[in-house]
Amino acid sequence: MSTFDDQLAKITNDKGFIAALDQSGGSTPKALKLYGVDETAWTDEKGMYDVVHAMRTRIITSPAFSGERLIGAILFENTKGLADEQDGVQLMKPMPDLDALLKKAKAKSVFGTKMRSVIKQADPHGIDKVVKQQFDVGRQIIAAGLVPIIEPEVDIKTPNKDQAEDLLKAALLKELNALKPDQRVMLKLTIPDKPNLYADLIKHKNALRVVALSGGYTRDEANKRLALQNGMTASFSRALAEGLKAQQSDTEFNATLDASIESIYRASIS
Repeated sequence: MSTFDDQLAKITNDKGFIAALDQSGGSTPKALKLYGVDETAWTDEKGMYDVVHAMRTRIITSPAFSGERLIGAILFENTKGLADEQDGVQLMKPMPDLDALLKKAKAKSVFGTKMRSVIKQADPHGIDKVVKQQFDVGRQIIAAGLVPIIEPEVDIKTPNKDQAEDLLKAALLKELNALKPDQRVMLKLTIPDKPNLYADLIKHKNALRVVALSGGYTRDEANKRLALQNGMTASFSRALAEGLKAQQSDTEFNATLDASIESIYRASIS
């Protein structure tokens, strides 16, 4: 089998979760501060990314970080960011260089790539626009031979969050149903307020896997909410790194990471 086929089999069949190590430029200083490194540790954006790269390197080279409980990791080189809020959502900014980046990623045996938008209001028009843009870009990614991770994040502070999630589910099902049989995607969604709201998405023939973002919840809260969602697995970022500090010895760091991975793994397979 090819590397892609191996990756596809692991994502589709294996138990475990995906480590999200892809904080955007805007959230990186906060992530580093939680890690015990403040803004005096760098002088420019490149320096900041060097520091966060060192943090990620320490995580992925830890003995706790293995294929036994993890089925993948999300990394990034740089991000384009989001447009200003309109109709209660933030769309992705245009990505004119996407085809070249996809070609580069394919050459390096990357399995797929993720696009993040944010929903802040239960606005049907805005949510439809977010989902349409996500799937338009998703088809471009599929055409390049990679698997897109569709990520229309519902902000956990959204008023009437449950209504926004109902609207999102309907929009996602509409787009999934319009895909051809060989067009497969992954979905990365905020953990919904209603247990098993996304069951129809999880069993959809075009959805390889539905994963959850932690969205600002603490790890304990995210795990508790995730455990109520059958078939939804984690793709946590802040919740995964919670408790890790640059100042920890390797023994302390590895033990903290191991406990974090174990708790998220248990919530993911419940």
